[in-house]
Amino acid sequence: MNRQAQAAVLFLLGAALLHAGFTDLYLRYVKAGLRPMLLASGVVLIAAALATVWYEWRAKKESPGEHGEHGEHAGHEGHAGHVHREPRVSWLLVLPLLALILVAPPALGSYSALRAGTALQEPYGYADLPAHGTLRLNLVDYAGRAIYDRSSLKGRQVEVTGFVALDHSGAPYLVRMALNCCAADAQPVKIGLTGQIPPVLQPDAWLEVTGTYTARRAEDPVNHGPIPYLDVTAARPVPAPHDPYDESWNN
Repeated sequence: MNRQAQAAVLFLLGAALLHAGFTDLYLRYVKAGLRPMLLASGVVLIAAALATVWYEWRAKKESPGEHGEHGEHAGHEGHAGHVHREPRVSWLLVLPLLALILVAPPALGSYSALRAGTALQEPYGYADLPAHGTLRLNLVDYAGRAIYDRSSLKGRQVEVTGFVALDHSGAPYLVRMALNCCAADAQPVKIGLTGQIPPVLQPDAWLEVTGTYTARRAEDPVNHGPIPYLDVTAARPVPAPHDPYDESWNN
């Protein structure tokens, strides 16, 4: 690519990053905490594109005699076949940018969750829970407590939200994809469902489930990690959350 083409690609990439950062699109790629860095990267790329155009323009302005004094020589070289043209295939670099702007990829769902082992890890500790009422926990928190802090859940009603995944036997799981940095490293945390499970479940549908702790657990067939269960007393469909990924597992 020549300088003008390079500047155009830099500008488009910067604009795509700003577009993603100023909308919810960036949540499909990176964790929410990286938004300032994403916006800063977009600004830097656009500034680099503008600087490239300005330096190219100034270089041409400061050498006006180049084509006059050496025009005949340059023309001779041109006819001699020494003019090198950039391959047009280099413009294919723009296609991923257009895809980023025009096509928002879906969040990772049940297909990815069932092909990866649970990412459940024992945390350093847990915060105290309210003494009364229903415990509204994120799925990763419930899964961790059900395995490593069971006493805090006994006799308590719990409410969690996640998307549905059905294994090859039709057994239902409630899942959240835990995010460390970006969607490329997202891993599932799963809880099994027992009790009053809705008769019809659709993979990737989001449910708000109310239930109680049960000592039942299973072993993830992918990585042999622990999968706790929730004894369901009620469940209702809910819209997918603003941020489909859970970032609490490594906090």
